[in-house]
Parts: sequence; C-alpha cells; structure tokens
Amino acid sequence: MAERLPLLRRRAEIVADVRGFFARRGCLEVETPYVVPTPGEEVHLRVFRTELEAPDGTRGLRFLHTSPEFAMKRILAATGVPVFQLARVWRNGEASDLHAPEFTMLEWYRPGFDLEAMMDETEALVRAILPPVVQRGTDSVEITGAFERLTMQEAFARHVGADLLGTIGDAKALAGQAGAVLRADETWEDLFFRLLLERVEPVIGRTRPTFLTHWPKPQAALARTDPDDPRAALRFELYVAGVELANAFEELTDAVEQRVRFEEDRARRVELYPDQDWPMDECLLAALPSMPAGSGIALGLDRLVMLAVGAPRLCDIMWLR
Repeated sequence: MAERLPLLRRRAEIVADVRGFFARRGCLEVETPYVVPTPGEEVHLRVFRTELEAPDGTRGLRFLHTSPEFAMKRILAATGVPVFQLARVWRNGEASDLHAPEFTMLEWYRPGFDLEAMMDETEALVRAILPPVVQRGTDSVEITGAFERLTMQEAFARHVGADLLGTIGDAKALAGQAGAVLRADETWEDLFFRLLLERVEPVIGRTRPTFLTHWPKPQAALARTDPDDPRAALRFELYVAGVELANAFEELTDAVEQRVRFEEDRARRVELYPDQDWPMDECLLAALPSMPAGSGIALGLDRLVMLAVGAPRLCDIMWLR
C-alpha cells in the first residue's frame, strides 16, 4: 500500500472535491441502507446474499444492493430536493482492470433536469475533476472542449451500418444489416450488446468524451420513453478513453408502466438465473407518483479517480484489494 499512497491521497482529495461540487450546487448528501430486501432489477447483475436476524430470532433473506437508486428515488419523492450519495455497491462475479465486486458509486438525482441538463452538469463535474488531457493507453482525450453527444441510432448507423431502432426485437434483421453471423440462440438483445461492445465502444470517447444517448427502449427499464420516438428511451452513458464512466436516465415516474417493465425483466432474469429472485420493491412503486420529473445518474467514482490519476487499474486506487 505504501507505494500507492500518493494515488490514495489524491483519491481522498477527489472525494472532497466531489462533495464540494454538489454542495455548491445545492445538493443534499444522503445515506441509504446497503442491506436491502430488493437489490435491484437488472437482468444480468449477480448479487450477494445475506440474512437478517430479528431480535425475536426470525430470519429473512436480504441482499447487498447493486445500486442505491431505489432508495434515493424514495427520498426524492418524499422531499423533492436534489440529492447525491457516495455509496458502496456490490456486484458478484465481476473482476477485471475496470471491474470489482465491491466499489464506490456516485449517484445524484436532479428534479427538473431533462437529459440535456444532466449531460451539462456531468460535463461540469468531469471537467472539475479530470486533468485537461486524459492519457490512457494510446488514447489522448481532450476534456476542456465540448463533449460529443451521439444517439445510439446515429452510432449504429455510423459504426455498424444498421438501422438499430428499426430492427428492435428482430435479431435476423439486425444481423443482416450489420453483416454479422447470428449465433445459436442469440437474441436481438444479445446481438445488440455484442455489436455495441465490438464495433461502437472501441471507437467512441477516444479523442473527446462521448455521451451515447437515446438507447433502445428495451434497454432502459427505468427511463422515460422519448416523446419524439417511442422506440427510444431517454438514457445516456458517458465514455472517456475507452472507459464507460456513467449511466443516466430521465426518470420514469409512471408506477403502472414501471411495474410492467419490472415484471418483464424479472421474468427474463429468473429464466436465465433461477436463483436470482426476490420481492418486488413495492415501496419504490408506491413512491413513484410523488417523485418530481427529473433525471438521475450513476457514475463510477473509482473509474473517475483512475482516469484522474492515470492509473491503469481500479485496484491501483483502492485502499485494500
């Protein structure tokens, strides 16, 4: 650890800078439970299980959350004030230079912000933390200039040669337009992510940060539908030097539609991973109608620090590994 101490000191400074950034903008720091009955509804995220023992000896299944999102939305619905949190989160089975099973997530929620306003604020935060030029591998990314804003439809037209939104649900059509060989049992969703990983992500965010916006509606279960194109959802991800840094939604507040989307995702998840089952978060669904219109975002703090200090791996900027 001694050889990493300069990087760890810089990490502590960045955490203080992040808190100062949001304090100056009138955001309230909150804390939510890490041990929860519903860890999230993402289809492919694996969770950590634990057990809650009550004073009377009764026991109940609990999980370490994969995100503080559901709890933070309940706070937003109850108070209406902008909030942020630096939360520890857990995702089982993840380990690489850019992934860890336990890491720190920066999440914030902004009443009244549309997706454009959230991109503006995210740009401001990234510029406040990162150096003017980020070097990672062979990439040299200018942070001071305008960030690229690219819709998913534009990205697939440019880099894949496909009408992405026009093929939703039709894997053969997407494969044919992309000139890709459809694998056995590969769904449209599977192929979408394969093409995103192989052809889009490697070429965006390499000279300037890129917001990849307006995702296909099936890939944004917690986001509002784009009023100008119901095939798309109001979601963006931010890429810097080959690193996916943040994921944001213009938040869905329709509890009926949210329940339908959750049920679809839950059915798919249990089909793929039969052990990944837990109760629906009824408290969240009850709160959604009271939640003000706005946007929320999750940003990987460890990845932000890694880019800021020029470290090649997440473990280089973690206190214990």
